[in-house]
Amino acid sequence: MKQKTAVYSGSFDPVHFGHLDMIERASKVVDRLIVSIFNNPAKKCLFTVAERKAMLEQLLKGHSNITVDCFEGLLVNYLRSKNLRVVIRGLRAVTDLDYEFQIAATNRTLFPDIETLFLMPRQRYTYLSSSAVREVAAFHGDLTKLVPPLVATQLKRKFPERSENQL
Repeated sequence: MKQKTAVYSGSFDPVHFGHLDMIERASKVVDRLIVSIFNNPAKKCLFTVAERKAMLEQLLKGHSNITVDCFEGLLVNYLRSKNLRVVIRGLRAVTDLDYEFQIAATNRTLFPDIETLFLMPRQRYTYLSSSAVREVAAFHGDLTKLVPPLVATQLKRKFPERSENQL
C-alpha cells in the first residue's frame, strides 16, 4: 500500500497554537507529515532556523508520523528533492484565499504534479498569526492563549522586560 506523505511548510516564527492545530489535523489526513521550516534569507526572522526547528521538534515529539525539516528556495524544488507531491496549506480567512490560491497556481505551473490541500483551522485560531504573537510578546502581553509555554519562554528571552531606568 502506498503511503501518502504531505508537507506543511511555513516560517513558524514563532510557532503558535494555530500552526499546531493545523499540524495535528493534517497529521490525521495523511500517513506521514513533514513540517518544513522555510528559511527565507531575505526575511528578518526573530528566531533562527535552528531555534524554530528545536521548538517544533520538542512540541511534536509525541507524534510518530510527523517529522520536522527545513528548506531554502522554492517549495517545488524541495518537493522534487523529497519525491513528494502533496502540500498542506492553511486558510484562516477569506483574505488568505487570494494569496494562497496564487501560490498554489504558481506551484502547479512550476510542478504540474503538485496537489495543494487547504485546511481551515479551528475558529478560535482564525485570527492568529506569528506577527501578532511577536507584537504581543514585544509589549509583554499575555501569551498563554497564543503559544505553548515552551514558545512563550523563548519569546520572553527575545523580549526581556526593561526596568524603568532603561526607558
